[in-house]
Amino acid sequence: MKVHGKVLVVTGAGSGMGRELTLQLVGKGVKVAAVDFRGESLAETKALAQALGGVVETFVVDVSDAGRVAGLPNDIEAKLGPVDGLINNAGIIQPFVKVNELTIEQADKVMAVNFHGPLTMIKAFLPGLLTRPEAHILNVSSMGAYAPVPGQSVYGASKAAIKLLTEGLRSELLDTNVGVTVVFPGAINTNIAANSGMAMPAADSAATSSIKMTPAPDAAAVMIQAIENNKPRVCIGKDAKTLDLLTRLNPVYAAKVIYKQMASLLG
Repeated sequence: MKVHGKVLVVTGAGSGMGRELTLQLVGKGVKVAAVDFRGESLAETKALAQALGGVVETFVVDVSDAGRVAGLPNDIEAKLGPVDGLINNAGIIQPFVKVNELTIEQADKVMAVNFHGPLTMIKAFLPGLLTRPEAHILNVSSMGAYAPVPGQSVYGASKAAIKLLTEGLRSELLDTNVGVTVVFPGAINTNIAANSGMAMPAADSAATSSIKMTPAPDAAAVMIQAIENNKPRVCIGKDAKTLDLLTRLNPVYAAKVIYKQMASLLG
């Protein structure tokens, strides 16, 4: 699906990849419905987009609020017209602790935002997307969906659930006009920890200083290209691509490599 002239919904549009997606999409002639739970950040994204001459409408919504999400399609259509595409980008990480130290409430929050949020968005928008001449759904998973990261086990589980949800959805929609893509970003230079309300461990700088992060604008460009080429899956970043291969060839060794890199975050 070529994005020019389309209406796309972007969740998590207040910062990071969501903001970059919004700015690059308006540069391609897309009308964007920018969704985030932070109104102030959304306003900043809208101002940047308008400075580029883009059309953006903002919607302050927590994607884990099923009641609010249910009304989004009508709200967006009233301002921008029928929706042609959905990018489920919003997500949070968990505290950097082992499962034994993670509370059920913290685990529930991660699953609510990372899995139930995209599922609810899909359920809300898919009926309309099926009526469009062409449409697309892109779900952002994570390298953590296939490469276990100590201290992020529930986060990884939520993203693995998105992986299989997306793959199943693509199979269900093969004979329709709706394309489906799952994206596996590696380390992306965003402020996801702060937006998740998580204080990073003191060892963070030492543990991650050698990790090459993909700039958010580069990640956004890859995702838009994936939509336009109807790619079923995309890994973003050298780390994501390398571990995708390594976990297929030798998953035990891959897990040990990751543990050695990240264990200091657990104290």
